[in-house]
Amino acid sequence: MPNRRSPHVSLRKEPRQARSNALVEAILEAALQVLAKEGARRFTTTRVAERAGISVGSLYQYFPNKAAILFRLQQDEWRRTADMLRRVLEDADKPPLLRLRLLARAFIHSECEEADVRVALNDAAPLYRNAPETRAARKAVEQTALRFMREALPNAPPEALRRTHDVIVTTLSAVGKKFSESPLAPAEIEARADALADMLCAYLQQEQERQWN
Repeated sequence: MPNRRSPHVSLRKEPRQARSNALVEAILEAALQVLAKEGARRFTTTRVAERAGISVGSLYQYFPNKAAILFRLQQDEWRRTADMLRRVLEDADKPPLLRLRLLARAFIHSECEEADVRVALNDAAPLYRNAPETRAARKAVEQTALRFMREALPNAPPEALRRTHDVIVTTLSAVGKKFSESPLAPAEIEARADALADMLCAYLQQEQERQWN
């Protein structure tokens, strides 16, 4: 059985002038609005072009299909998440447990902001899940998290590092996705972020203590 080809999700061409950059930004802003209002299933290039006030032909100069637009929105989100991971997890002035607490809180707050867009992007994930760009983005986030695990658990064997990484990252991802599925009041977001931080820190502390037993 032949392998299914991954969709082309990169920009057709990179904008090089201020006018071109402005057009791409207008397309992406319109795409966010359409995605929030219509959801992934009703998201089309025609709707995006209409919202941006341009022709579909102008849109296709940069984005070959709707998957490319959605992937660019997802890329921007991954970039913000990766920047947050590096900023928090690579702060050597803070002990690992505090860094993990700060990460859990920041991640949950991030997931609960613009929840409708995040849910829609998750619904659209099958369009670009197997694309090379998607694998590369996930790999970069994984490497940051693994570096943190090596620092937090310097004496742990590779299998223990991988297990701890998988438990923490999977829990963050699953809980963040669940919390973003419905609107939450700020106080409830705070309470849930603290609860998740407590749980993950207790788990990491347990793994740290296990190294010395």
